[in-house]
Amino acid sequence: MTVNGRVSFWQSSLGDPPRRPALPGSTETDVCIVGAGYTGLWTAWALRRLRPELRVVIVEAVRAGWGASGRNGGWLSGLLPGDRARLAAGSARGRAGVVAMQRALHAAVDEVIAVCRDEGIDADITKGGTLSVATNEAQLRRLRAGLVADREWGVGPDDAWPLTAAEVRARVEVAGAVGGRYSPHCARIQPAKLARGLADAVERAGAELYEATPALSLAPHLVVTPAGVVSARWVVRATEGFTARLPGLRRALLPMNSSMVVTAPLEPATWAELGWEGQETLSTAAHAYLYAQRTADGRIAIGGRGVPYRWGSRPDHDGATPEATIAQLRRSLARLWPAAAGVPVEHAWRGVLGVARDWCPSVGADPAQGLAWAGGYVGDGVTTSHLAGRTIAELVAGERTERTALPWVGHRSPAWEPEPWRWAGVTGVHALYRAADRAEARGGRRTSPLAALAEAVSGRH
Repeated sequence: MTVNGRVSFWQSSLGDPPRRPALPGSTETDVCIVGAGYTGLWTAWALRRLRPELRVVIVEAVRAGWGASGRNGGWLSGLLPGDRARLAAGSARGRAGVVAMQRALHAAVDEVIAVCRDEGIDADITKGGTLSVATNEAQLRRLRAGLVADREWGVGPDDAWPLTAAEVRARVEVAGAVGGRYSPHCARIQPAKLARGLADAVERAGAELYEATPALSLAPHLVVTPAGVVSARWVVRATEGFTARLPGLRRALLPMNSSMVVTAPLEPATWAELGWEGQETLSTAAHAYLYAQRTADGRIAIGGRGVPYRWGSRPDHDGATPEATIAQLRRSLARLWPAAAGVPVEHAWRGVLGVARDWCPSVGADPAQGLAWAGGYVGDGVTTSHLAGRTIAELVAGERTERTALPWVGHRSPAWEPEPWRWAGVTGVHALYRAADRAEARGGRRTSPLAALAEAVSGRH
């Protein structure tokens, strides 16, 4: 029987930890961080290292890592989220700034691994790189075009390179693979282990973490909670996909649903047939995004968008996933790995990620109001949140560094459209992407015009 919801397999497999106390009442602090996901935790970790004299308080609505940080696909990836051209256009450094940000994300993969080693965090980390697989000619053309674009942007051949069908199969036996792309800048992780270990490390560093303490509203220097008001020199919003819950921010970041299933452990003979010994993270080059990993205990975890959006930007709660989405992910699993088609699916769940209207992540700090923020990672937040947290800490401390000069610092995205246009747009775009995938699977050699229409409607490039 498939467990549906209960936050995620990653969380459930660890059991319920002792709950941290809620905020005992109103208080004053130097920095109040709202949200104990990766962004909030990395910000606290960096602040306590940079300015140990500061009192840092974190308020979390449920428990540390309860949101996307404990539900994601487990990609510690150096991928640059968002639209490079838009980031470059809004930066005084232009294209050079975007290349610097890409390099910073590549470095951040190893920085996170080093922190886990130094802090004793066992997050099942294996740095095997990431593999994007094409299963038809149109997908292969997109992968090759992406490599050309990378070279034009100044990303070198050591960062990613093409693979033939045989080279893909030498890594992972993916049915129907006609080629692929590989990058070494990614590690497989167990995301809930990282979140819990990082929360413990933050407390050891001297930050105060209060769970079961939702923020009812944010204002300059103030966070209102059911337990009282936190007055702070700085308030840091680290709420990502749950930002729409806050008053005045419903249209700031769209909460995009992403769903996952995980199988029972595969038999050694099945793994011998599939390969995957390098434990690369894996995605397909389809428009309807699909991502996967081989877990440390020998399962396949696979995810995709499913039902991408709920009317009114309603966020997810316990991770329960529609049966149709579970069935869709089962079919994808069987299509890509027929040898694993009969392996039971043991757990299904979903979570929300934050998407800005221009598809660009951002970090910012306003000293006049004492407000700082980060988010809009478009699903690539495991590594990006580390870079964001270190950047926020430096902005709050008043330091000027290479990180604080990156092009996402100070970037502002327009608001999302009001309903019903928001729901209609997101739902329609994903329907177009799925239709484009079906058209390409029937033998189209070039990207379907339906995908181009989806890009035009969404504003994504």
